[in-house]
Amino acid sequence: MRKTFLFTALLLATSYLFSAHAQIRKIPSEVTNAFSEKYGDAKNVEWSDNLSTFTASFEKDGHKYKAQYNKKGEWKGAEKELTIEDLSSTVKDGFNKSKYADWKVKSVTQVESPGDKIQYRVHVIKSDLKQKNLTFNEKGKLVKDSSTL
Repeated sequence: MRKTFLFTALLLATSYLFSAHAQIRKIPSEVTNAFSEKYGDAKNVEWSDNLSTFTASFEKDGHKYKAQYNKKGEWKGAEKELTIEDLSSTVKDGFNKSKYADWKVKSVTQVESPGDKIQYRVHVIKSDLKQKNLTFNEKGKLVKDSSTL
């Protein structure tokens, strides 16, 4: 009797965990069609449903991307993982002239927004308690620095 109870409890807990990570809604065709139109050669596409947006994580041209769409299929923006070496010389120069140039670079992300607006987010770390997200525009100007802790 006790084994049956434990087995049933384990089965219910397992099914709850798996259902919590399951996709709740089907991705609308407007979203998948808009994605295919913009990123037709994307590979390893995985979708997530964030209630107000749908996010596609994928690979393209050797980089990892995340693109967001609303339920109508309108593209809301994308992020592309880069390295510091991938940055243009203008943006690298802006970073090297900033007061954070001696901080360790943890990640670099190109952030694209509607209207062809592109910015670069550089996550830097000085210590466990000193971390920043630096945002540079295409001209290499530091437009925002925000603490991550």
